Amino acid sequence: MSVSSTVDWTTTPAAIWRRHRSGLRAIRRLDPVQWEALTGIERQQQALARNTERFLAGEPSNNALLWGARGTGKSSVIKALLNRYRDQGLRMIEVDKDDLVNLPEIVDDICDLSFRFVIFCDDLSFDAGETGYKALKSVLEGSLELPPDNVRVYATSNRRHLMPEFMADNLTSDMRGGELHPAEAVEEQVSLADRFGLQLSFYAFSQEVYLQAVDALFPEVADREALHRQAIRFATGKGVRNGRTAQQFYRQYAGSELPER
Repeated sequence: MSVSSTVDWTTTPAAIWRRHRSGLRAIRRLDPVQWEALTGIERQQQALARNTERFLAGEPSNNALLWGARGTGKSSVIKALLNRYRDQGLRMIEVDKDDLVNLPEIVDDICDLSFRFVIFCDDLSFDAGETGYKALKSVLEGSLELPPDNVRVYATSNRRHLMPEFMADNLTSDMRGGELHPAEAVEEQVSLADRFGLQLSFYAFSQEVYLQAVDALFPEVADREALHRQAIRFATGKGVRNGRTAQQFYRQYAGSELPER
């Protein structure tokens, strides 16, 4: 039985790979995050939307790597992407990093379907000695067989090159004939990330952008000065300003009176 035979893709927009059952499970409760609700990442949204629209239209498109600071909207923008384009035939399969060895089998079972699939790998990175990236490489660029036209990989990571970078790796690089020849370890690190044609960087929010995110979550609050004061104190206590912090501030104080300190 194929791994996707239990999923009715005409009514199911997304599924997740479950290792112990060796199959896909339809996602019952999708994250409802909406495209328009995201703030501070308009440049990244525009680039990812254009790439996805080309993919849905059968035009040339890229696999995408969203990398950068934690909590800055990398995962949220991909979830919002599904909510935005599901009615246009976009489907999504979430695969954990530890299950990437099953990726070729998953792709084999969806490559002839009429839907367009994004394989979503969240928080993707590899430690020294891990080999799961090899299955990912074959799906990204193919081997003897070309990668399917109806599948793209969208991954998020805190690491730009997806793999750890050690000083010793750079020390073993050398110069020959006036050209820099990276060490094999460096080549391996860069070659994996290079297979993602679209790479989008995400950075920690400035205070202005952070407060814009807070304002979007509290449209009914009249006293903006007091709201901003408490939101800044909340972020200072956590030591980081980003979209996740704004969401956590909202969950703590939504529907209640903001405390004065």
